[in-house]
Amino acid sequence: MISIIGNRPALQIGRYQVFDYDTAWIDRALERAARAADHPDFPFVADIRAGVVVYLETKCPLKLLRLEDLFDRMRKMLVKIGCERIAEKLEPLAPPVTVSLVRAAMEAGNGFELAFFETLRTELNELRAAGAEEIRFTGLRQSAMILRGCSKWNKHCEGLLSEIRSFLSAQDRDEPAADRRLKLSVENEC
Repeated sequence: MISIIGNRPALQIGRYQVFDYDTAWIDRALERAARAADHPDFPFVADIRAGVVVYLETKCPLKLLRLEDLFDRMRKMLVKIGCERIAEKLEPLAPPVTVSLVRAAMEAGNGFELAFFETLRTELNELRAAGAEEIRFTGLRQSAMILRGCSKWNKHCEGLLSEIRSFLSAQDRDEPAADRRLKLSVENEC
């Protein structure tokens, strides 16, 4: 079988899909599980990641793979090689997820900022529960214009944009568990 580099299925993380991803997050998930199982010097992280990459690029028949299903497969792989304790501690960890705020603004509608922020808070909690820790946001300016009902940028949009940034900063500081801290960033404000 011939494999095209990067011919990986999209990953389903909550209701989001990630198409272009590296594999560093697999290493982090395995290293965390090994530490949690009291094997901080587990030497097979790179080998297991390589096996996962081979599966994704050459063996996986799916175009869309749920993150939970990938981690179930990784647990089975760990059990097969005799690493049951690490398999028990392995928790899903997602690659970075990009979220457009435009959809949340359109769902909330013109003048419904509170609904927008509540929708955003719910999405962040759902993504965290699905294994996402690094979330990149796009469409901040456009979402502010939608929520203000403006076709041109003005001082009211600027004020709301500042509120959105403050909200994201506050969520970024929220630390429910030491290993599950969110890292939020703004990729593109337009």
